[in-house]
Amino acid sequence: MSATTLLKNVTYINEGATRVRDILIKDGRIAKIDNIIAAQDDYNVIDLDKYIVIPGVIDDQVHFREPGQIAKATIASESLAAVLGGTTSFMDMPNNMPPCTDTKALEVKNNIAANNSVANYSFYLGATNDNLEVIKAIDPKKVCGVKVFMGSSTGNLLVDNDNALRAIFANSPVLVATHCEDNNIIAKNLAHYKELYGDNITAKMHPLIRSSEACFASTKKALELAKETKANLHVLHLSTKEEVELFKEFANTQVDKRTITAEVCAHHLFFNSSYYDALGNKIKCNPAIKDEKDRVALLEGVKSSIITNIATDHAPHTYQEKMQNYLQAPSGLPLVQFSLQALLELYHRKEISLETIVNATSHNVAKRFNIADRGFIKEGYFADLVAIKKEDQQIMPHEIASKCGWSPFTGMTFTYRIAYTFVNGNLIVNNGKLERNLPRGAMLTFAR
Repeated sequence: MSATTLLKNVTYINEGATRVRDILIKDGRIAKIDNIIAAQDDYNVIDLDKYIVIPGVIDDQVHFREPGQIAKATIASESLAAVLGGTTSFMDMPNNMPPCTDTKALEVKNNIAANNSVANYSFYLGATNDNLEVIKAIDPKKVCGVKVFMGSSTGNLLVDNDNALRAIFANSPVLVATHCEDNNIIAKNLAHYKELYGDNITAKMHPLIRSSEACFASTKKALELAKETKANLHVLHLSTKEEVELFKEFANTQVDKRTITAEVCAHHLFFNSSYYDALGNKIKCNPAIKDEKDRVALLEGVKSSIITNIATDHAPHTYQEKMQNYLQAPSGLPLVQFSLQALLELYHRKEISLETIVNATSHNVAKRFNIADRGFIKEGYFADLVAIKKEDQQIMPHEIASKCGWSPFTGMTFTYRIAYTFVNGNLIVNNGKLERNLPRGAMLTFAR
């Protein structure tokens, strides 16, 4: 790999504009953008005519499972899947075994990533009913956020004490990211369907059990509490039309000035409840994929900037686990390798623009989390770049890099493929294939 790379004839999208320029990469950063940059003998020159270049995706919600569940995934395996799919940075959730709820656990994960991740990385600290002092002591420049489960979760990560929840919202020095589903409503719904169907409940009933009402009630509570405490709140994975309505009042404020924002996941934009017939438990996730009216409302929410970010909630389980009956099959989908292609398919269908995709997967994530020098194609910024090409690609099992080995997209044909991925100026994916002797990614830092 050359320390200096010259990208020629680059059609790139940045801050709502499409330009054609040459881009010079040096020492991991974008050194120069100009109409014509002359090549020198020691430059690695790549002609990107016929490609579209965008900033690398920054995924603010993944579950890479390490430590504790490395039979499903590792930071090494899932970061490879990420870069193959055009994701150059990720923020990993704390529901590990044991949960990441103190500074020692954060240090363990950072060390694993430093030695194994080919993508850039950061890790959330998990909130509990009793770790407020740990939260208060967070270094805002090194920790992406605090994750609060306002719905069921692994271990002791469910924050179900209202006083503890209020204190976390009021005192966290970093963004508070919430999973919002009301457990009481879900439990009541589950009991109802068990009474009707016993063990014969199917995945089609998942959006009825983990219902729109459960999502709306919990999200509304989070918003009310955030307003009361003046919290820096980011509500993860909206899944309903009704939730989008709750965030309309914030839409006219610039993303970097907002203290209350929302995210949607790629699968809630791509799938709707009609896919349960073919995919069943393969698309069982929390919150559930719901109706077409919800999918359309979520798309409109992104396009109108009511929803600022698109993520994946990448959550791999083994195929054997997912093939159990509904009640035993865990929730979660492996998505990070193909999420960008799924979004590009929506672009191909004229449901969303490329500029909107770039805003929601890169620009807005960098703004909302105050990520230093990433998320844009600008001189001085890190060269985290993705080149995409309009060329059909059918997703085949042997192409799946996630350790779990399966994808809900298997067999589908996408109109665009990921051709090149650069992380910190290093060519990681070359014509769709991983390079050898890959360098490690960097810890994300935050300008707070």
